[in-house]
Amino acid sequence: MKIGFIGAGNMATAIIGGLVRSGFEKKDIFVYDVFKEKLSTFANMGLSVSDSSLSLTKEADIIVLAVKPQQYGEVIEGISSEATMDKTFVSIAAGITIDFVRRKLSINAPVVRVMPNTPLLLGKGATALSPSDNVSDEVFGVVKGMFECSGVVEILPESLMNAVISVNGSSPAYIYLFAKAVCDSAEAQGIDREVAMKLFAKVLEGSAEMLRSSGDDPDTLIQKVSSKGGTTIAALERLYAHGFEEAIDDAMKACTKRAEDLAAEA
Repeated sequence: MKIGFIGAGNMATAIIGGLVRSGFEKKDIFVYDVFKEKLSTFANMGLSVSDSSLSLTKEADIIVLAVKPQQYGEVIEGISSEATMDKTFVSIAAGITIDFVRRKLSINAPVVRVMPNTPLLLGKGATALSPSDNVSDEVFGVVKGMFECSGVVEILPESLMNAVISVNGSSPAYIYLFAKAVCDSAEAQGIDREVAMKLFAKVLEGSAEMLRSSGDDPDTLIQKVSSKGGTTIAALERLYAHGFEEAIDDAMKACTKRAEDLAAEA
């Protein structure tokens, strides 16, 4: 199958990188972007560069819409004349629904709604997928494989695709903010910032592996780090006092609400 990318930003670059690393035929990867200077890198890699989104849609079997949510309506309407039921469209933008893509295409084409995240760039991505009911098993296998070659994939009903953005799509930013706060405090207490960042980054990596592999739930893991009257308890008490869990819940709900707003604005 031929896979086309309309938009050549960070997310498209990450997905394409995974495809190339997995051995996908470079000549069967098509890329188009309105900023022509972005395309030279892909051409030098041996990928097929298209001269318009319309020609890319005509050529490709799977079309990945890798543009900003606010651009989706215009971009999809611009390729609708080449849309057929034999082509599958992949939406990777927050809030953009399967129904929206179909309405703009003016046909009930197969659509896979996807929520990836930026760690795909390192092959450490976490992606949620939701296919329309007319996506064939063969095509869905290809789309699923596009993201599995750069991380883990989970399949969800579309009704949860706005909510999952706060779990895997936006959540790297929460982690980065947490890391910044830890390193800011460490530096204020006299620890070299680079040293603190190296230590804390490894803590995040190790903690993630404990969550994946230990067999313990988060509450149990918290208990195993904590001793009565100890340093961890002292820190946790301050986090609880400041409403740490409530703040995360509020942030995640705000993320979901914004996804719903983007859908309404598209």
